[in-house]
Amino acid sequence: MSKPRFVLDTNLIVSAALLEKSPARQAFEVALLQGSILVSEALQAELSEVLLRHKFDRYLSAEKRLRFLTSFISLAVPTAVTQSITICRDPKDNMVLELAVCGQASIILTGDKDLLVLHPFRDISILSPHDFLEELGGVRK
Repeated sequence: MSKPRFVLDTNLIVSAALLEKSPARQAFEVALLQGSILVSEALQAELSEVLLRHKFDRYLSAEKRLRFLTSFISLAVPTAVTQSITICRDPKDNMVLELAVCGQASIILTGDKDLLVLHPFRDISILSPHDFLEELGGVRK
């Protein structure tokens, strides 16, 4: 059986970076251990812009956020997006669906209700971090 391929939305990745004990961080770590995390140019650009916003300085220094970003990019599998999808009620979220479809992901991890309502999308599970961890036998403490 091949390893699962995951797509994590920007907000989940930012939460994982900023909140060490959060379900987002736990789901992020499990995804890294169990399979591959996919990244597209669009997701990487959005993540870079969001993660380095000054409003996050109170949670984690810009230097640590940049280290997290660099580490994430080095661990993620670069994936070309070759399809356009326009189904999501928030058009900005379509890039997550495009990445998942083009990268043949098995799971999208997100807290975004605009994505969660589409579960499943083309046989791709769309799960919140909490639901993902529950499926694995309960949220880790």
